Amino acid sequence: MKISADSLPKISFASLADDFRDLNPNDPGAWPLAPKIAALLAAFLLLLIAGWWFMWSEQLSELETKQREEETLKQQFLEKKKQAVNLDLYVEQLAEIDRSFGALLKQLPNRSEMEALLIEVNQAGLGRGLQFELFRPGQELSKDFYAELPISVKIVGNYHDFGAFAADIAKLPRIVTLNNVAIVPAKDGGLVLDATTKTFRYLDEEEVAKQKKAAQQSAKQGAKK
Repeated sequence: MKISADSLPKISFASLADDFRDLNPNDPGAWPLAPKIAALLAAFLLLLIAGWWFMWSEQLSELETKQREEETLKQQFLEKKKQAVNLDLYVEQLAEIDRSFGALLKQLPNRSEMEALLIEVNQAGLGRGLQFELFRPGQELSKDFYAELPISVKIVGNYHDFGAFAADIAKLPRIVTLNNVAIVPAKDGGLVLDATTKTFRYLDEEEVAKQKKAAQQSAKQGAKK
């Protein structure tokens, strides 16, 4: 069935405008149909706006906050899951680090062993036929868990014996290093090796405690300033 444009009801905007004139606000039941529909639509829109403003906006904001928290918790879960999966590997790596650290720590003498180590360094040079003109321990420097002892040495000999002496120092069971090495000709022939030999020892518990206490006092004094 074909509906022509002539058969559709015609809307008279002038008539609609007349319906909105002289409306009695105290008697909306007597209003024409168009104002009633318009009033209902306006009331519905006001209810939507009021609901969004007083209820839904807060709930939407809370929902967004919860969604962000959910994403954060998911990320934390994935990270912890990854850590849990690799826990055995981490434990194994930690054990290996402890073993390596223990092996390095054994190369550091304690306070009572330092004298024997200095004798070993001196004997290493004498064993190569070198002559010590100077063997002077300096001021011990305390670090985090160890102390560093510099020793100024001046040794007379030849280049080959100096190299053998350095190799012997490297083979010692304790850590000893040669620093600031300078080799110059001696007055009566041969060579003179001028260097700083450094050896190290680990601090005992009492020394570590004193060092921490001194650091804390220093920090407090700095804060007061």
